[in-house]
Amino acid sequence: MNTQKYLTGPQVLARYQITEMTLHRWQKNEKLGFPEPMKINRRRFFLEDDLIAWERSRAAARAQ
Repeated sequence: MNTQKYLTGPQVLARYQITEMTLHRWQKNEKLGFPEPMKINRRRFFLEDDLIAWERSRAAARAQ
């Protein structure tokens, strides 16, 4: 059974309390390594597990 959860673009904006422009910049910044979304009919869907992994990697980088 596939239990992967996807978040929409607006849900990601709310999760990080950011604007659409900030999300766009995060996606374009290769050094930041923000997860790529799956696109369906011009809508973006982000895998929640990828977002959690990204959050953990950012926390680990700050701790060093």
